Formats: sequence, structure tokens, C-alpha cells
Amino acid sequence: MKVLLINGSPRKAGNTYLALSEVAKELEKEGIAAEIVSLGTQPVRSCIACGTCKTKGGNQCVFDDDICNQVSEKMKESDGLIVGSPVYYGQPNGGVLSLVQRLLYSAGSHFSGKPAAGVAVCRRGGATAALQTLLMPFQILNMPLVTSQYWNIVYGRDAGEAALDAEGMQTMRSLAKNMAALLRATEGQPRPQYEARRAMNFIR
Repeated sequence: MKVLLINGSPRKAGNTYLALSEVAKELEKEGIAAEIVSLGTQPVRSCIACGTCKTKGGNQCVFDDDICNQVSEKMKESDGLIVGSPVYYGQPNGGVLSLVQRLLYSAGSHFSGKPAAGVAVCRRGGATAALQTLLMPFQILNMPLVTSQYWNIVYGRDAGEAALDAEGMQTMRSLAKNMAALLRATEGQPRPQYEARRAMNFIR
């Protein structure tokens, strides 16, 4: 089994990476493979609602000039997902929000039903709001949310400070243990059979 971790920070080895690395190390102790993919400093397009991913199929976004389709292919072979982001003005990094929105819309079948978690890393405040924003898309695709002993939050501003947040690092290890336990418990189990989706607009 494998978990894909997305580092939504432009700083490849910053505090968000440290938090996700702690999760990855604990997952591997639990016998679960882990891969961290970094957003980096390259631009990430936002969804333009063109619908091409739906009309042409293929579980790919029409824009193939950033990491979106690469990540969706990795998720096809993964059993769980964790998305980490620094907190900017009480919100996740805009780039990671654009990425997640395009991933789940264009390649939803690669994500649907798989356990997921968010991780917010901040200097001081706004982490709970950012974490909630990270989690909301997963709930639309029946992705079980993996919790920990506290909200999945780590504190740190300057490079390396996250490692000094003893409770935050412990929270990351507990998150990994819970992810591993859920994956083992559901391995080989059939997924629920859902009704055909019934979308309804309130303006007629």
C-alpha cells in the first residue's frame, strides 16, 4: 500500500516538508510506502471550467504544462492522500488549492473513496481555517478523513522550526498511524455502492 503526500509549499525543504516527512517516516515504519511530491515554485493553473476533462475523458486536465496530470497519475497507484500547506492569510497556498480542485475534478476516479487528510503549517494563527479548507474537497468524493490526536497542525515560521514543535510532530506521527490502520482495515474490502448522483439547483 502507498500514500501520496503533496507538499503545497513553494519551499521544497521548509516546515511543511518537515511535517509531511514526519508522517512519511512513520508510515514507512508501519509498512506503508510514502511519496512526497512538492508543488515547488512553478505556476499552477486554476480550473477554467472548460469541461474538456469530462467530454474527452481520460482522467486528465486539458492543461498539461504543470504538475496536475503527473500527480493524478501518481494518485492512480496510491491508496491514500495527504495534502500539506503553509497558511497564507488564514488560507492554504493558492497554488495547492488550484491543484487540488483540478485534480479532484479532472481525475476524481483516482481519488474517490480513498482516505485523505490535510496538514496546515503556520507561524501563529489561521491554521484551523486553512485545515478546514483543505478538507472540504475530499468530502465530495466520499474520501474518509483521517484524524489525529489533535487537529493536523504544526507550528513554525523560520526554516526548521517545525521540528521544534514536539506536539505537532507527535500529531503527525499519530496521523500516520491512523492512516496506516485505516488502510489495513479496508484493504481488499469492497467499496460502498452509491445511488446515481442527483444534483439539484435551488434556482429554477
